[in-house]
Amino acid sequence: MPTNVNKIILAPMEGVLDPLMRGLICSINRYDLCITEFIRIVDQLLPVHVFHRICPELNTDGMASSITPVRIQLLGQEPYWMAENAVRAIELGSSGVDLNFGCPAKMVNKNRGGAVLLKDPEQIFKIVTAVKNSVGQYHSISAKIRLGFNDASLLNEIVDAIESAGANLLTIHARTKSDGYRPPAYWHLIKEVVNNFNIEVVANGEIWNNESAQLCIKSSNTNNLMLGRGALALPNLANVIRFNEPAMTWSELCVLLKKYSELEQEGDKSYYFSSRLKQWLRYLKLHFEEAEDLFNKIKTLKAKNEILSLIN
Repeated sequence: MPTNVNKIILAPMEGVLDPLMRGLICSINRYDLCITEFIRIVDQLLPVHVFHRICPELNTDGMASSITPVRIQLLGQEPYWMAENAVRAIELGSSGVDLNFGCPAKMVNKNRGGAVLLKDPEQIFKIVTAVKNSVGQYHSISAKIRLGFNDASLLNEIVDAIESAGANLLTIHARTKSDGYRPPAYWHLIKEVVNNFNIEVVANGEIWNNESAQLCIKSSNTNNLMLGRGALALPNLANVIRFNEPAMTWSELCVLLKKYSELEQEGDKSYYFSSRLKQWLRYLKLHFEEAEDLFNKIKTLKAKNEILSLIN
């Protein structure tokens, strides 16, 4: 029986959920949308090839799989250039545009991007307004935020800025920038937003299984979810939540790992495959005990054929 979830969105994870991983995860789940890694916008309209590098799905009608639309995410602080690049993303075939106001990376924040803008709701309002006015009412604009920078004292003001500027969808990672990724996620603060504003809200943070998903839905009062680290730790998590599908077994995961090797973008450049697989195993071992053992066995290996022999 399906659960009471509505939308499930695959999160943007910089340096992790690249086009290959997006396609692989979406091929075995029913996601309603997936968001790309961010494109950093500073003071110019970026060339087309930058958009295609981050989002090669633009070549396949903007779809990560046959049923999952992909949305380009932009990160920047200048309203005019954010708007210009948003228009280009739409023209190239992106399913709307997502605006990043949540990235906690120090280098990004140092350059007035990502979560640091949570200190300045007025600037957020200007950015969202410029983007929405430029792309038009028929294209969806979404934004991703945290509860705040150091605390949640400006949360209502931030949400009001985003809603007033005309955004269609708001994802809230239920922690502040200062919280980083340390548990818990404060889903109950999302509930206050849902109760006080009209914008459609998506809850994000600490969703690892169906139990935590249902608790998040109850605590946040929204049945829209965004999955990030949990989707990497348990690759079929979206279907576990949406359809009560059994959690993937280790043997099924090994089949998926071999498929990943076949799809791997760099072909015979084994170092790329080995480094990305090791990165993925760091998440997988949160759910699969066997992943820890496999990681320890391959951590010094670089050749794809040696790694695959261990998986087999």
